Amino acid sequence: MNRREFLGQSTALLAGLAVTPLARSLSLEGFATDSTGQRFAEGYVFHGSGARKQGQKGIAGVGVSNGRDVVKTDRNGYWRLPVTDDTILFVIKPSGWQVPMGTSNLPNYYYIHKPKGSPEFKYPGVAPTGSLPQSIDFGLMPHKESDRFKMVLFGDPQPRSQEEIDYMTHDIIEQLALEVAEQKPVFGLSLGDEMFDVLSLYENQNSVISTLGLPWYNTVGNHDMNYDALDDSTSTETFQRVFGPTYYAFNYGKVHFIVLDDVIWHGKDAAGYHGEITERQLEFVKNDLAHVPLDRLVVVAMHIPLPDVKNKEALLALIQNRPHTFSLSAHTHVQANLFLGEKDGWKGSGTHHHLNHATVCGSWWDGSPDERGIPHATMADGAPNGYSIVEFIGNKYKVNFRAASRPASDQMAIWIPNEVARAGLGATEVIVNVYAGSERSKVFIKVGDVSFALENFEGQDPYYLELKKLEAGPAVPPGRKLPAAAKTKHLWKGKLPATLAKGAHSVEIQTTDMYGQTFSERRILHVV
Repeated sequence: MNRREFLGQSTALLAGLAVTPLARSLSLEGFATDSTGQRFAEGYVFHGSGARKQGQKGIAGVGVSNGRDVVKTDRNGYWRLPVTDDTILFVIKPSGWQVPMGTSNLPNYYYIHKPKGSPEFKYPGVAPTGSLPQSIDFGLMPHKESDRFKMVLFGDPQPRSQEEIDYMTHDIIEQLALEVAEQKPVFGLSLGDEMFDVLSLYENQNSVISTLGLPWYNTVGNHDMNYDALDDSTSTETFQRVFGPTYYAFNYGKVHFIVLDDVIWHGKDAAGYHGEITERQLEFVKNDLAHVPLDRLVVVAMHIPLPDVKNKEALLALIQNRPHTFSLSAHTHVQANLFLGEKDGWKGSGTHHHLNHATVCGSWWDGSPDERGIPHATMADGAPNGYSIVEFIGNKYKVNFRAASRPASDQMAIWIPNEVARAGLGATEVIVNVYAGSERSKVFIKVGDVSFALENFEGQDPYYLELKKLEAGPAVPPGRKLPAAAKTKHLWKGKLPATLAKGAHSVEIQTTDMYGQTFSERRILHVV
């Protein structure tokens, strides 16, 4: 083996990618240069996995990126991109192909180039990678993909201890494992705050999630940062070591997914963060979308909700001329369907749907523990902690929320007194919290022979307000105190019919959501 081959193969371990001595026009340092001294990495996307072997065919037309530029492989599968000493190169998985899976079912689609490694932080980042290999080769394997498929969606798992990983295991993962067998989702995606500052727990949590047997994609959140970083540029070194790039793209069926990093860390001296998307990411999105047909659904995932992103208009401008778009976030520990219009920076036709998704940890595992010792973790909008199964049919989608440790049918809470005096019926209000409801949901009540539509309103969940009263009472319940109640728009109200006779009555609620999915629930009311 000559020196050049040795340099190429000795740095092949990061991200599980194959590195072979097949590149051309290389300098002795292991990278290509042009007449201006600009350095380039190059390699192949090939049909196979592991180290590329002689004779394995390249795959034409596959996107590869350095986090800004996006190039398509030539007819031989060859690509070439400029690099710096802090570049993550990654392949954009095309539909009908799959990338190799690494530890804990994390997709291996990238190569990290940090010759000197990450700065020394409390939680370690990337080890020095040395000089660029002569050829960075991404293997892909054919994979049958239907245009109709499902994925699992998590908001903030956010454990701060192994105990809280165990909460997630028993409250979410064990339930979801049964659903995976039934619903057959093809991958999962977490929307950031994978951890609650204790970044040494990444591997433990990843191991638990991997028991689902799904490829799992991740998003960086504000609690995934290296807080000892001097500025934003090195604030995600540990995340990169574990998961790879903090922003990337991939395809499945007729859907193009873009995952972004919209958290700007102010540095350890200033502390704090804000929501913004860097110019380099916006360039990446622009260059990436240039290769995505207009008939595809574009799903953009991030951690901080779009309304709270400083330069959201710049991102929205890149997708506003597309007929099929959808975006996702978490972060707030409430659930909200937002329909962004012109006042929000959306200049496209109609409105843009942004789902601020519920969290796995709910209200950070606050609240009284149940018989298993797991806090109920009800979120400040009155919705339970949980996850969603998202179904895609061509370029259409629908979201189905699942409350943790509850049946799939549990989609709402009905607030009425246990009993009402007959004289007070017409003044007694029924309040319904539809956990994943939106302004486009229809909610109806039926009591006996009387049925009518309930009125959507913004307010605070009455059950949650009662929980907060209990916390302030003389007998304080166990567990960490819940956050203050938040206003939510997924509430509906109406008055009970004044004509009900004395006795027991079934109060039935039916809701149909924006996707046409119908759910029902009932409570028994005693009229005295």
